[in-house]
Parts: sequence; C-alpha cells; structure tokens
Amino acid sequence: MSERKGILKAAGVLGSATVLSRIMGMIRDMVVSRLFGAGMATDAFFAAFQIPNMLRRFFAEGALTAAFVPTFSETLVKEGEERARELANLCFSTLFVVTAAVTLLGVMFSPQIISLMFPGFIKVPGKFEMTVLLNRVMFPYLFFISLVALCMGILNTLRHFFTPAISTVFLNISMILAALFLHPFYQYPITALAVGVLIGGFIQLLLQLPVLWRKGFPIRPVFEFDNPKLRKIALLMLPATLGVGVYYLNITVGNILASLLPQGSVSYLYYAQRLFEFPQGVFTVSVAQAVLPSMSRQAAEGDLHAMKDSLNYGIRLTLFVTIPALAGLIICAEPLMALLFMGGEFDYKMALNSANALMYYSLGLACVALVRVLAPSFYALKDTRTPVITAFIAFLLNLVFSLLLMKPLLHSGLALASSLSALVNMLLLLWLLRKKIGSIGGRQILATACKAILASVPMGLTAWWLSSLMDWSLPGQKLLKTAVLTGVVLTALLLYWLFSRLLRSEEALEFSGILSRKLRR
Repeated sequence: MSERKGILKAAGVLGSATVLSRIMGMIRDMVVSRLFGAGMATDAFFAAFQIPNMLRRFFAEGALTAAFVPTFSETLVKEGEERARELANLCFSTLFVVTAAVTLLGVMFSPQIISLMFPGFIKVPGKFEMTVLLNRVMFPYLFFISLVALCMGILNTLRHFFTPAISTVFLNISMILAALFLHPFYQYPITALAVGVLIGGFIQLLLQLPVLWRKGFPIRPVFEFDNPKLRKIALLMLPATLGVGVYYLNITVGNILASLLPQGSVSYLYYAQRLFEFPQGVFTVSVAQAVLPSMSRQAAEGDLHAMKDSLNYGIRLTLFVTIPALAGLIICAEPLMALLFMGGEFDYKMALNSANALMYYSLGLACVALVRVLAPSFYALKDTRTPVITAFIAFLLNLVFSLLLMKPLLHSGLALASSLSALVNMLLLLWLLRKKIGSIGGRQILATACKAILASVPMGLTAWWLSSLMDWSLPGQKLLKTAVLTGVVLTALLLYWLFSRLLRSEEALEFSGILSRKLRR
C-alpha cells in the first residue's frame, strides 16, 4: 500500500508540474497560430522540429530511460550509492560524446534528411530551403534534451520528480519570447521560434545539474567505454528504441505522408497532437515515469508480486483518467481549436481541419496511454524482445492503414491510422505480458474501465449539449467562448467525479481521500 501511495504521490507531483508546462505550451501554440497561421512557414517549422523531437522521444525519453532506469535502480539497490554515482557519470559522459556527434551529423546532412522525410516539400518553392534552415538551427536541441532525459532518469529513481517535469515550462517561455520579439529580425520570421527552441533546451539542462549535485550525484566526466554496465544499457537500448517509441514513429510516418497532402496538413496534425498529448503529458506520462522506478526496483529485488501490483495500479489509474479524457477531447475538439487557435492567420476552416484530426487521434488515447505503461514493464523484467515484436507489427499496420485512409480522409485518415495501430499494440502487449507473468488483476482492471465508461456517458452527453449552445465558427468573442468552454469542462469533471463516486470507483475514492487530507491541512 505504501508503494501505491508513493506512485500516486509521484504521479501527482509530475502531473501538477506538467499542467503548468502544458498550459504554457498551449499559450505558445496560440502565439504561433496567430503569428504564422497554418501554411508553408508552420509546415516547415513543425517538420523541422519533428526530426530532433522524434530522436529525443526515441533515443532519450524512450530507449535511454527504459534501458537506464532499471540498470541504475539495480545498481543502487544491490551495489550502493557510490557505484550508482559512477554509473551515472559514465552514462552522462558517454551520452555527451554520442549526442554531440549525432548533432553534428544532423546539421551537416539536413538537406538529405529533409528530402528523405518530407519529399512533398521539394515541389513547393522555398519550402524545402526554409525547412533545412530551421532544422539546422534546432538540431542541437537533441544534444541538450538527451542529457536532460538522463538527468530525469537519475532524479526519478531518487524519487525527485518535480524539476525534470517543470523544466519544460522554460522551453515554452523561451519559444514564446523569441517568437514575439525576435521574428522581425529574420528573413524567415519563424526562424525566431527555432532559436527559442535552442535556448530553451540549454536552460532545461542547466536546471537539472544543481539538483543532481544536491542529491549527491554531481556530474563529472568519466570515460570508460568498456564498462560492462554501459554495454548492458546499450544492448537494452537497441530494441527499446522501437519498443517504447512506436507511437512517435507512427506520428512521424503520418507527418511524412502529410507532406504529400494539401498544404497545411502537417500543421493540422501538429495542432491536433498538441491537444491530444495534453492529458498524456499531464497524467499518462506522469504515471509511467512514477511506476517505472518502482517496478524496476521490485524486479531487482525479485518481488514479482509487488511489481504486478504496481503495474495493476498504474494501469487502473491510467484508465480512470484517459477514458473520460478521450470522450471530452472528441466532444470538445471543435470548441477547443476555435477558442485556442482561431484568430489572426488561423481561420475557422483551419480550426475545423485540426479538430477533425484531434477527434481521430483521441479514439486511441487510452491505447497509447496503456502502451506507455505496459512496454516499460517488459524492460523492468529485462525482456527487450517482446515490445519490439509488437511495435514492429503495429508500425506495419499503421503504414497500411495510413496508405488506405489518407486518400478518402486526407490528414484525418493518418490520425485514425495511428489510433488503430495503438489499439493493436496495446492488446498484444497486454496479452503477452499476462502470458509472461500470469494474472495482473484483469478483473480489477476491467471493473475500473467499465466504471469509467459508465461515468463518462452522462458526462459526455452533458458536455455535448452545453457546447452546442455556442456557435464556435464566429470570430472573436473570446471571453464568452472561454466562459462557455470553462463551464463545459467544469461541469463535465464534476459529473464524472460524482458518477464515479456513485459507482464506488476505487480510484475516485482514493483521490477524494487525498483531496480531503490536503484541504484539512
């Protein structure tokens, strides 16, 4: 029970910090949409940013975290803090060298990378050249954020979650300030946004280092490339790259195919992904980051029963939040896009196109969220093969679905293909994990899912009725739209909470208890 409280507390800290970060991210995207709209410049920026961002998610937050955290946890538990400190310094030094080399290659070969990944841009005069320039400016972001991800793995294992989560706020602030004040000074005004990305990545890294020092893990250069633990992490990373990052690979494939569709398609998918990832970043990723250190430590101690209990709890928490979030995003897709982004260069047609993509992405929200929790459980058990197999199957299906659906549904078909692929990946992981470790409390999980669905029905119907009272296509009226949408969201949350309590949802009761204790204090 104490482990569950630790997971819930960690998820709460991560979620609270991430809420602020995501709010700043929404403000950033509102600034971008009003300054640059959804056209050639934004297509070029989002495509260029996609490359270092994709590598970050695959290499740093995905594979590195999945491989490093279990090994670091095992070293800390079995060999003590001094050996863990040596491993942390070794990994930081090695990652410094590797990512510096990758960054240099990325800058040098940007034209080749862009022509390979976004072939449709070559046909539009000036679009290819702009994308290459932006990619060269932003590629060093990969260097900074990869080191941030390693610091995050160390701090999360040491049960410090706040600093890594809050650091993205400074990335968003940097991008906002750069876009507002630097854009008049560049040939391509959107270059200012790319400069903001680079500055923000540097600030994120600077924030981690003092905290590591206070925790007793000051970073010092150590170069011992033949270290067996380093080889172990490298071997775990190779399959983990695909196993953890298949969702982001599918998103990347979608953007590549979107470059062949009408101009603005890459931007529509980006704006939809930003809102789709809001509940993920606030809670799903928080749960995954909170559960992984616990599962890794329990696996290292040989306590399989405790690990299964942590996994079960993580899955149920994820379902409790993502099922109503799924319904809410589908129902409020148009109001959200109209309120947040419509204005300036971003018109109602652009908002509607982005909303359609959001609805199709949202269908797979719970599946994507569960993959984020299930895949790391295999790595905690030192099984790197199974997630790779399921991820490869999901990737192939996503490609097939994308090619079939992009013609009739355009960019929305690419979003739907991503959701269908996530569903297959989630089902395969769940089935294979049960075969591997036995029951993980399927009845409890199913009960949580059913109660969440039942509580979401009255919530969703009420939200749909309230949102239909407003004509979201009308320009302006920001205060009225904000008031209406705020009322819709608050009413929906209250109804979901009440019906969850009536259904005796264990997760709702636990959250109620925590809230009551906080209020009494």
